[in-house]
Amino acid sequence: MAKFGQKFDDALKKSFMYTKMRIPFTPIVLGLVVILLLPGCGLFKKKGMASDKSNRKGEVTGAIDRKPWVQNLPIDMVPIQGGTFWMGQSDEDIAFTNSSDNKQITISEFYMDKYEVSNNKYRQFLQAVEDPTKSLITNTNAPETAMPAPKFEIAKLKPDSTLWKKSYAYHYGDPLMDFYFDHPAFDNYPVVGVSYDQAMKYCEWRTYHMRANDEEEFDMPDFRLPTEAEWEYAAKGGIQQAKYPWGGPYVKNSRGCLQANFKPGRGNYTDDGFAYSAPVDVFEPNGFGLYNMSGNVAEWVLDAYKSSAYASTWDLNPIYLDKNEKRKVVRGGSWKDISHYLETSTRTYEYQDQGQAHIGFRTAMAFIGRSKAMDAKLNKRIRR
Repeated sequence: MAKFGQKFDDALKKSFMYTKMRIPFTPIVLGLVVILLLPGCGLFKKKGMASDKSNRKGEVTGAIDRKPWVQNLPIDMVPIQGGTFWMGQSDEDIAFTNSSDNKQITISEFYMDKYEVSNNKYRQFLQAVEDPTKSLITNTNAPETAMPAPKFEIAKLKPDSTLWKKSYAYHYGDPLMDFYFDHPAFDNYPVVGVSYDQAMKYCEWRTYHMRANDEEEFDMPDFRLPTEAEWEYAAKGGIQQAKYPWGGPYVKNSRGCLQANFKPGRGNYTDDGFAYSAPVDVFEPNGFGLYNMSGNVAEWVLDAYKSSAYASTWDLNPIYLDKNEKRKVVRGGSWKDISHYLETSTRTYEYQDQGQAHIGFRTAMAFIGRSKAMDAKLNKRIRR
């Protein structure tokens, strides 16, 4: 028994020594190196921090008692990390528009809706405007926002459901005209029949709704339509010169399934599973987590249309605005379009006061913060 006990003790000591020898020193050393280097990137420096003590000594360190501010990620939005990419034509210009010349540009960080605005979200907007018993401000403890309450005329905001019937000759669109916007079966489908002007009003309301109901001392940036450059950058999903949001060059995946809701052939609308529009969360998202950037419904963007706009805009956060130009850019293609219009570089337009049964929209928001600090992979909301 004594010999057995001695052997057991020796084995235990060897096992312990072996375990000690297996301590992973490399990750510990790398961690220390990273911690030492991070201040060089300016992440942990306290230079410029306001100091009451230094101010009293005659130094200028900035106003004191300023609380740090971190921008919240609104629900159903995703962060799009900024970067440089080639904007413009990614394949043959079969329509000979000569409106998508290639140009390398840089886009700053921003937030974008992961889904197209749905019927039910747009209905919330209408209810807040229409029903006088429902105040736009639901949080009575929130501080007042600097933004004045918007004033709308409800009759000018409702989607034009008759477009399902009158936009297409000899087409039986009566069921969609009667049920598409009002019936709960279509709550999660993209809102259509809204003009550029109506989409801008929705953005104005959503901005006020957020600011009036949060508890932040400082206002969030505006909700708005994405710029054309932001839209194309986001649609590519982080893939340089991607033909489609999923990369391409084909519209089918390796299993032979169509990757968007569109018109794959003459008289063929159903191979993708939907004759008309589809719910906003179907089909796979792209590399940024955005759904239906191609197909389903085309989308209004902020820019006015000009075929030579790329030549006249800057190469950093470009935008082309012209109040006298009634044509506004539409991107992404829709359920009724052939694959050419699904390409991330294809540009079309519609007049700003005209809605269509195949055009919807999604919103975006500027990101206020340190350049390159956003981690698009986190996709987390900050609890208020």
